Amino acid sequence: MRIAIFGLGYVGTVSTACFAEAGHEVVGVDVNPLKVDLLNSGTSPVVEEGVAEMIREAVALGAVHATSDGPAAVAMTEASLVCVGTPSRENGSLDTEAIHRTMESIGSGLRMRAGYHVVILRSTSLPGTIEGVREILELRSGKKAGEDFGLCVNPEFLREGSAVEDFNHPPFTIIGESDRAAGDVAAELYQEIEAPLYRIPLGAAEMVKYASNAFHALKAAFANEIGEICAAQGTDGRVVMDLLTRDTKLNISRAYLRPGFAFGGSCLPKDLRAITYRANRLDLRTPLLSSILPANEAHLDRGIQQVLKHEGKRIGLLGLAFKGGTDDLRESPMMCLAETLIGKGRQLRIFDENVRLSRLIGANKAYLEEKIPHISSLLVDTLEDAVEFGEVLVVGSAAPPLARLPDLIGIDRQRLVIDLAGAFPPDAFVAVHAAVTT
Repeated sequence: MRIAIFGLGYVGTVSTACFAEAGHEVVGVDVNPLKVDLLNSGTSPVVEEGVAEMIREAVALGAVHATSDGPAAVAMTEASLVCVGTPSRENGSLDTEAIHRTMESIGSGLRMRAGYHVVILRSTSLPGTIEGVREILELRSGKKAGEDFGLCVNPEFLREGSAVEDFNHPPFTIIGESDRAAGDVAAELYQEIEAPLYRIPLGAAEMVKYASNAFHALKAAFANEIGEICAAQGTDGRVVMDLLTRDTKLNISRAYLRPGFAFGGSCLPKDLRAITYRANRLDLRTPLLSSILPANEAHLDRGIQQVLKHEGKRIGLLGLAFKGGTDDLRESPMMCLAETLIGKGRQLRIFDENVRLSRLIGANKAYLEEKIPHISSLLVDTLEDAVEFGEVLVVGSAAPPLARLPDLIGIDRQRLVIDLAGAFPPDAFVAVHAAVTT
């Protein structure tokens, strides 16, 4: 393919080198004439292992040249990749000025160009940025996105020092697409890359880079706080974290990394309190660990408010234990929700296949009866009973019996389903005006 790469900084130069090596013809575009001259002379504008040699060879072969004329670059290519910087402003907000200027240039090129062209945003940008891009391109070009040109979001995951290796052997390739034709063009760029390729909505593609980087930062800060607590007690934190990462069933896995309702149960809250209390006794500041329970409480409050903002007085709670497959009610967020709703004058019916007064014993039964004194009148035996009663149905669990809920409700437009657990896809309850929260 013939492609234009806008922005000859770190990402743009590495991408230019790697796409040229993969057999594509690349036009590099930058407003800085020095970078343009460097690239045209076969010199890399950035320092990165392997890139200087790749650029020199590509320019010699005629596979790469550079220009400051953005519209002309669009006119002679099939796709434009935008790799300009998105720095932080003083207040922490994202500065997208370079993206907007670049899109104005690309829009002018689209006006002159006959035929379909795909604009691929590779710069790190927050969800919603691509919609602003669409407006600029349509205004400047006089053409229509999805018809005359396509839009894609293709986040990069390049680390300085290993960027070429990361480009050629990524964990996956993400393509957010405005339409199938646009995604096909973007996917063709990566046909030589042996990695899973995921084609997803534009907003999700914008967000995945931020989620990834936030998680990386979270992991580094978590390891450092655990290391500090270990060191203060004469323990080697490296041994602890090495063992933690060897668990790929729960620790380094998909486990827990799914948006849903607040966590609870007998272990997580108790152990977080214990470790943060110990850190305080050791005179250690652990702001990350200390923020986890408040973050969980804030998420619980959001779920409660999501239910309370609806006027329905009769509510069916689907799930009461802290998660599906257990009768453990200790620190269950659904128990907190039930208590709040009763206090606000809502009428409840609660279905949880594992919570039966006749089967509960000991502390678990005492805890339930203390928190909800009239619980015996609220528990129902079947999912159908809860559904029939509730004007509003609140899903608090992904337990298998609840899988029948969409079929059970059918096309009853009087019901509102609030899926706090994220147990169903967003369109599962379209017929009943679902409010799906995660």
